[in-house]
Amino acid sequence: MAPNDSTETTGRTSRKLSRYVVPVAVAGVAAATIGLVPALAASGDPELPEITAQELVEKIAASDTQTLSGTFKVSTDLGLPSLAGFAQGLGGGSGSSSADPQDKLTELISGTHTLRVAADGPDRQKLTFLDGSEEYSLIHNGGDVWAYDSKSNEVLHEKADGAGKAPEEELPGTPKELADEVLKAAGDTTSITVGGTAKVAGRDAYQLVIKPKQSGSTVDSVKIAVDAKTGTPLKFTLASVQGGKPVLDAGFTKVDFGKPAASTFDFEVPKGAKVTEGLDGAEHGKSPEDLEKEFGGLEGLFGGKGAGAEGPNVIGEGWTSIATFDTGAAAPKTDEAPAEFQGFLDALGDKVTGKFGSGTVFKTKLVNALMTDDGKVYVGAVTQQALVDAADAAK
Repeated sequence: MAPNDSTETTGRTSRKLSRYVVPVAVAGVAAATIGLVPALAASGDPELPEITAQELVEKIAASDTQTLSGTFKVSTDLGLPSLAGFAQGLGGGSGSSSADPQDKLTELISGTHTLRVAADGPDRQKLTFLDGSEEYSLIHNGGDVWAYDSKSNEVLHEKADGAGKAPEEELPGTPKELADEVLKAAGDTTSITVGGTAKVAGRDAYQLVIKPKQSGSTVDSVKIAVDAKTGTPLKFTLASVQGGKPVLDAGFTKVDFGKPAASTFDFEVPKGAKVTEGLDGAEHGKSPEDLEKEFGGLEGLFGGKGAGAEGPNVIGEGWTSIATFDTGAAAPKTDEAPAEFQGFLDALGDKVTGKFGSGTVFKTKLVNALMTDDGKVYVGAVTQQALVDAADAAK
């Protein structure tokens, strides 16, 4: 695979419990579904044979890590206000079970979290959150997937092949697969180089550095620390042009590529635990319709017809692509939103004007969205000015 290969990447959305258990210890990586940044400072730059970017990309593609165990640290800084009140405004969690991984993985959107991970091929994985004294674990062992929340003593159980597919076909990608997707998307708008070496979790690694050639993107760089021996990505970096803390900072603090003991993946339902069996489809978590109802008045912020009912158009290319759609209705003022969202929206929004008229830019360190007062929406991993320029050009 050449560094400049360009392919369209698509994400998969699923509420099946088994789809939240990640093959090679990557639940933290999956939550983001987006770049990851070094969690540890380098403890010395090892001397390694020289390697080209092309050779390093091929090394990642050729890696086939099936077994590992270790500790993974994830820190996220999207520049958002606290999400606590926002989540409560949505009505809390899924309502089905406190063990629902959909709710737990949402916590990775902000703050710093430590996870213990283990994997033995496509049929056995385990992920445990180490935040605080309580235990939360996701376990895939053969035909069974378990989620356990010790705080509420609740268990969620599902058959791994409940959707009629092999587990590995349903699950989010491994760090290698995530790295592959970034590399596949790299075209003529992207610079890919080798940025030296590093020590990650005690292992020698090369640093692959991916940067936009275009101006106007919110992405400063993506860095992938690649194990020099196995080709396995150990850290995956996303930094914003705003500087400061990385948007996402994650990586192994300890890692062992040996086969974990079979007992690692055993699970016995604790005494007195409430067990929920086989939630799927609309029963598991909230359907899009449920979320739309819970947003209530927020629907109007995106136009009464529902944002992007006919799908967005994409303008531009590469790192400065912008998705745009017309809601078909004038956007109401943000102070018309439900009270529980008002502070959140105020903290995110900047009023802007241009040839297009006026509107509000809702901003994070990575993705920004311009909502014009006449109901048009422009969104992308681009700067506020790039969104205004796009709206002006559309007039």
